[in-house]
Amino acid sequence: MALRSRIDGVDAGTLRRWLADLPPAVGYQVVARPLRYRQAPHLAAATWYEDRLIELQLPEPFRVFTEKVYYRARRRPGRPMNFIWFSRSVRFRTRREVLRFLYCHEFYHWYLREILGRKAAAETACDRFALAHFRARHREADWAAALPGY
Repeated sequence: MALRSRIDGVDAGTLRRWLADLPPAVGYQVVARPLRYRQAPHLAAATWYEDRLIELQLPEPFRVFTEKVYYRARRRPGRPMNFIWFSRSVRFRTRREVLRFLYCHEFYHWYLREILGRKAAAETACDRFALAHFRARHREADWAAALPGY
């Protein structure tokens, strides 16, 4: 997996170490770049399928922040289609945590499209995957066994 960083203080080697135990998005390049924000830091990333690129944006200047992550929805009974959203507030304390969360989220988009051949617009599923794996240490992870079809 090709890695590139345009963030001051985070070179490609550091980015490789931070993402080393996560599954590789085979055939895609991962680019980390700064995210300039006006009011408060937030999460932002994208997967560009035509360019075979995963773009992770790290809030700069970085400071500790909390983001509400929606990982599940349940439909309310009744005629107008309404949902009950389940969320978790996640405190991002380091730049590493932000980049790992964003990579896990975008990796799952890649996995749904490239490996399973499905539509990749499953935001709550991607957030569930990211919540489960971004802080975990996967030293001897066998991703091929953990993800069906991988």
